[in-house]
Amino acid sequence: MSNKVVLAYSGGLDTTYCAVYLSKVKHLEIHALTVNTGGFSKEEIDQIAARAKSLGVASFECVDVTKEYYESCIKYLIFGNVLKNATYPLSVSAERMVQAIAVANHVKKTGASFVAHGSTGAGNDQVRFDMVFQSMLPGVEILTPIRDMRLSREEEIAFLAEYGVKINAEKAKYSINKGLWGTSVGGKETLTSKDYLPEDAWPTPMTETGVRQLVLEFEKGELRAVDGKRFANPVEAIQHLQAIAQPFGVGRDIHVGDTIIGIKGRVGFEAAAPVIIIKAHHLLEKHTLTKWQLYWKDQLSSWYGNWLHEGQMLDPTMRNIEKFLEDSQETVSGKVFVTLQPYRYTITGIESAHDLMSSKFGSYGEMNKGWSGDDVKGFAKIFGNQTSIFHKVNEPAK
Repeated sequence: MSNKVVLAYSGGLDTTYCAVYLSKVKHLEIHALTVNTGGFSKEEIDQIAARAKSLGVASFECVDVTKEYYESCIKYLIFGNVLKNATYPLSVSAERMVQAIAVANHVKKTGASFVAHGSTGAGNDQVRFDMVFQSMLPGVEILTPIRDMRLSREEEIAFLAEYGVKINAEKAKYSINKGLWGTSVGGKETLTSKDYLPEDAWPTPMTETGVRQLVLEFEKGELRAVDGKRFANPVEAIQHLQAIAQPFGVGRDIHVGDTIIGIKGRVGFEAAAPVIIIKAHHLLEKHTLTKWQLYWKDQLSSWYGNWLHEGQMLDPTMRNIEKFLEDSQETVSGKVFVTLQPYRYTITGIESAHDLMSSKFGSYGEMNKGWSGDDVKGFAKIFGNQTSIFHKVNEPAK
C-alpha cells in the first residue's frame, strides 16, 4: 500500500486546506489534479499550478475534459431541455460527474492508495464523488477532511495561517465554480431563504446596455453557428454565445432545490448561454417534433436530469435514454432568433425546413387544407364517444 493520494484540486479554500492537512498532518504524498471543464483560462490554470506547487505537492496535473464533458453530458441536457425545477441548467451537477471520472482515472494512472476531495458534509458533491469512486476504485480509500471534521471556512483559514498559507478572507466569502455549462456562486446570501446575491458577487459584470439580435443555428439538436459564424464544434459555439450574452446580465438566478441528502439548498448561478440554448432549442423542437415525441421526451428528460443531478451518471439506464434523446433530434434543425437586452432575453421565432406549422396544411384558427368540416364533425363524435357513453350511463335519475 502506497502513501500516495490523488486530490481533486481546484485551488480554492477547501482543496487548499486538504492539500496542506493531508501532507503536513497525515504525511501523505499529494498528487493534485485539476479537471478543467471549460471554466479556466490558461492564465488561471498557471496560477492554480503555481499555488499547488507552493503547497509542496509531489505532482500537479491539469486535464482538459471540456469536449468529453459536452459529448457525454451537456449534449443530452440540451436534447432534453433539462432545467432542474424549471430553473437550473445543472451547471455544477453535470460537471462533477465528469470531474470525478477524470480523477478516478488519474488514481489508476498513479497507483495511489487514496483519493481525496474537498466536499463538505452538507451538499450534493460528496455523494457524487463518493459514488463514482466507489464504482471505479474498489479498494481505494476516500479521504474527506472538510466533511469528516465538520470544518467552518473560518477554521480552515486559521489552520492554513498556522502553516504560512495566506487566504484572502474577503475573496473566500463566495465559493465560485466555473465550467462550460455555467458558473455557480455560493455565499452567505444563499444560506438564507430570502437574500439575493449582491451585484459584486456575480463573476461577470453587467456591462451591455443596448439591444442585440442573435441568430442561433442548430443541426440535429446541436448549436453549430451564431450570427452566421460556424464553429468546428458545439463547445466553441457555446463559449462564443456565453461571451456575447453574459455581459447582458441574463441567465442569472438562484436555484432552490432538494439535495440528494434530503435537505433544501440554494445556489446562485450565471448561465446565459445554457439558458438561452435550452430555451431556443425547446422552441425549435415545438415546431419540428410531433405531440407525442414532445410528450415522451419531457417524461424521460425530467428523469434523466434528476438522476444525473443525484450523481447517477454511471447508471446504464442513462445510456438507454441518451439513445432515445439522440434519435429524437433527427429533424431538429433550423434557425432560432433571439433578442438580448439588459437582464432579459426573448426567443422571437424560428425558421426550419422541418417546421410542422407549414402553411401548406392550413393556418391555426384561420383555415385548414387537409380536411372538411364534415370530417371534423365525425372525428369529434368518435373521439368523444367513450366520454359521452360514461355520462349517459351514469346520468343521475330524475
